[in-house]
Amino acid sequence: MQGFPYLSVIVVAPVIAAVIVVLLPKSMTKWSGAFGLVVSLGVAGVAAAMAVAFSSGVAGYQMVSRHPWIQGLGISWDLGVDGISLFLVLLVALLFPIVFFGTGKKRAGDKGFVAWLLVLETACMGSFLSLDVMLFFLFFELTLVPIYFIIGGWGHEKRAYAAIKFFVYTFLGSAFLLVGILTVAVIHEHETGVLTFQLSALSHTHLSSTTGILLFLAFTAAFAVKAPLFPFHTWSPDAYSQAPIGGSVVLAAVMAKLGTYGIIRFDLNLFPRASVTMAPLLLTLGVIGIIYGAIVAASQKDLKRLVAYSSLAHLGFIVLGAFALTTQGLSGSVIEMLNHGIYTAALFLLIGMIYQRTKTWQIPRLRGLQKPAPVLAAVFTVVMLASIGLPGLNGFVGEFLVLVGTFATRRWWAVVAAIGVILSAVYMLWAYQRVFHGRPDVEGAKMREMSWRDGVMMAPLVALIVVLGIYPGPVLNRITPAVEKLVHHVKQVETTHVQAVHAAGVASSHVPQARVLHSPTGTGSHHRRSVGNGSRRPS
Repeated sequence: MQGFPYLSVIVVAPVIAAVIVVLLPKSMTKWSGAFGLVVSLGVAGVAAAMAVAFSSGVAGYQMVSRHPWIQGLGISWDLGVDGISLFLVLLVALLFPIVFFGTGKKRAGDKGFVAWLLVLETACMGSFLSLDVMLFFLFFELTLVPIYFIIGGWGHEKRAYAAIKFFVYTFLGSAFLLVGILTVAVIHEHETGVLTFQLSALSHTHLSSTTGILLFLAFTAAFAVKAPLFPFHTWSPDAYSQAPIGGSVVLAAVMAKLGTYGIIRFDLNLFPRASVTMAPLLLTLGVIGIIYGAIVAASQKDLKRLVAYSSLAHLGFIVLGAFALTTQGLSGSVIEMLNHGIYTAALFLLIGMIYQRTKTWQIPRLRGLQKPAPVLAAVFTVVMLASIGLPGLNGFVGEFLVLVGTFATRRWWAVVAAIGVILSAVYMLWAYQRVFHGRPDVEGAKMREMSWRDGVMMAPLVALIVVLGIYPGPVLNRITPAVEKLVHHVKQVETTHVQAVHAAGVASSHVPQARVLHSPTGTGSHHRRSVGNGSRRPS
C-alpha cells in the first residue's frame, strides 16, 4: 500500500530514540525519562492512526511495507498487519508509555533503563509485524537483550540468578527455532529454486508428515519457552518476581504474547498438517497448565509469583483456543492475548503501588489494606474480577469463546479446562481477602491511597477492562476475518491430504494383477501376459 509508512515508523522510531538517549550529554541526562515517554506516546499516536486506517472485514495483510534487505540470503524488510496482530501492536503501544510514566519519576535520569526499554519496544513491535520469518527471528531474539539487562540491572535481590535463568532458557529454545527456519527455507529452495524467508511463500512448501512434525516441534519449543507454557515455564516465576515493576509488566503482558502469537502466526501457517496431528499434545499441555497454574497460584505467599502462575493458567486457555482449530476458539485465543495483557499489566502495576508503600509483596505481611486505601482496593477488585473472568469484564470474553470453540471439536479438554475457571476464582479471591481484609498489619499501616499519578496510569487499563467486557464487537469484527482465513488454510490442507491418501488407497486397490494364460497353440507351453489399462500385447 502506498502512503504513510505506519509500520516502519512504529518499529524504527523507538530504537532511534534509544540511540539518542545514550548520546545525551550529562547535563541533559535528567530529561531521558521524559524523552522516552514522549517518544513512546508518539509511537502510540502512530499506532492509533494505523488502527483508524485499518479496514475491518479484510482477511489479508494491510499497510504492507516490503523492501529487499539482504538479497543474497533472501531476507527482506517485510512488515504487515492483520486482525491477529493489530491489537497486539496496540497493546504494546499502550503499555510502554504507561511503563515510562509509572517509572519516570524514579528512573528519570537513568539513561540505561530508558534506552533498554526503547530497544525492547522496537523488538516487540518488529516481532508482531514481521512477515519475513528471518526478520521475525531477529526481532524475537532482540527482545532477550534489553529484558536481560533490565532484570539484572534494576531488579530485586535475586535479579542476577533470574536474569541468567531467563536468558539461558529462552536462548536455548530459540536455537531450535533458527534450525527450523533454515530447514524450511532450504526445502523451499530445493522445490522452487528460490531462496526466501517470506511467510507467504514458505507456507506453500510441501513437507512430508515426519518433516512437518519435526519442524513444528522445533518452532513450538521456542514459542513454548517464550510464552511460557507448561512444562517450559520454570523461568517465569523467578523473572516476574525479581524484575522491576516495569519489567514485570512487559514480560507478562507483552513478551509472553510473542510465544502464543508465534504459534498462531507461524505454526498454523507453515505446518497445518502437523498442527492437526500434534493438536492433542498441545491441548493436553494447555489443560495441564491451566490446572497446574491455578493450584500452584493458590499456594503462593508472594503476590508477584501468584500472578506469574495465574498467567501460566491463562496462557493455557490461549493454547487451547489455538489448537481447537475452530473460528470461535481461535478468535477467543487472539482476544484473550489482548485481554490478558491488559489485566495482567494492571495487576503488576497495582502490586508495584503496594510495594512502593509497604516495601513488600509478601501476602502474610500484608493485611487490611482496604481501610487506608479504599480506592486502590476498589480498582484491585475490578482488575481481579477481570482476571477471574467475571461476565461484563474483558476476561470473560476470551475464555468464553475459547471454551465454546473447543467444546465443538475437543469436548473433554474443554470440560477439564472449565475447572480452571473455578480454581482461578478460588486463588484470586483468597489472595484478595488476605491482603485487603482484616485489621491492618505493621506494613499495612504504612499504606497510602492512590496518587493522581497512579490514577492516570490505571485509568486507561480499567476503562478497557470494562469496555471490552461490555462491547467487544469492534475488536472481534477485525479479528474474525483473519482467523477465518487461517482456519480455512489449515482445514484445506488437511482435507487435501486426506483426499490424496484416499485416492492413493483407491488406486492401489485397482492395480491390475498379472495373469498366467495358456498358450493358444495348445502345445502345453505357457507365457505370461499383462492384462489391464486397456493395453494388450499382440499374440
